[in-house]
Amino acid sequence: MIKPAKLQKGDKIATISLSWGGAGELPHRYEVGKKQIQEAFGVEVVETSHALKSADWIYKNPQARVDDLYEALEDSTIKAIFSNIGGEDSVRTLSLIDPKVIQAHPKIFIGFSDTTITHFCFFKAGVVSFYGTSVLTGFAENGGMHAYQVKDIQHNLFSAKPVGRVSPNIDGWTSAFLDWANPENQLIKRPLTPSTGWRFLQGKGVVEGALLGGCLEVMESLKDTKFWVQPAEWKGKIMFIETSEEKMLPHQFRWILRNYAASGILANIAGLIVARPYDNLYHQEYDEVLHTVIREEEGLDQLPVITGMDFGHTAPIFTLPYGVNAQIDCEEQTFSILESGVVD
Repeated sequence: MIKPAKLQKGDKIATISLSWGGAGELPHRYEVGKKQIQEAFGVEVVETSHALKSADWIYKNPQARVDDLYEALEDSTIKAIFSNIGGEDSVRTLSLIDPKVIQAHPKIFIGFSDTTITHFCFFKAGVVSFYGTSVLTGFAENGGMHAYQVKDIQHNLFSAKPVGRVSPNIDGWTSAFLDWANPENQLIKRPLTPSTGWRFLQGKGVVEGALLGGCLEVMESLKDTKFWVQPAEWKGKIMFIETSEEKMLPHQFRWILRNYAASGILANIAGLIVARPYDNLYHQEYDEVLHTVIREEEGLDQLPVITGMDFGHTAPIFTLPYGVNAQIDCEEQTFSILESGVVD
């Protein structure tokens, strides 16, 4: 995997809307995110040409979204690309993206949820990208960014040292809804729910593998496209999955896991890490599904599985660099990222 150059103070980053045009619909929220990025990390934030277009315009112009990606990649003054927000139709850009353009201009790219689509394009291009927060979510957090989030971004994007052990967030998590359409809500800090730690469901010893995964619903739309990772390519990977704010029902979660079992993916991976679900809804039911499919039905009782982790659709979250080696230590109950996703 090609690793992009790390960020430094004074660098210029570009924001982009590859899915929903939320930044154009919620300019006050976007400006808060932009301001908080600049103040927390000392970088300059600019927009790609169409990043602030309306949601309807973004929806109708998938080619323009890809043009924005190429624009940011090919501009030598831009050092990183931050996704504004997810959505539901990044898949419409797939047929328009040429991985060779990504490979020729490796840069930091970060986002989550529907941005899974673009991450798989980077992965196919052999370029490390980062499954992490976005401009309208964690970077624009009400009342200021969480300290856990700031520290995570500094470790992952601004340092070429190995990330090392990733600690659970102990200060509390949130997915509380405060309407972004009301600017007055921006000053209201969202209430935090006490953290109960990660759950090590099964596994023995220590396993290592390259990170690969994303938002479970979005990965379904990638299947049978040229950017999907075939079962054999999952061999030895540490798979990470999370569910969206749509709050996938437990039986749907089971259907998808059974597909991964039937395709041979579950038997090929070295470990599985699962994010805390939105509102922490169905966390117990999801754990039960994992036990049923992985242990009882497939007999993979040695496969390390951690759930309730701090990535995905709650806040704050840690960042996962695609293709970078990570480690699950079942005895010490730790998760570590053994390398940096960036270079000096």
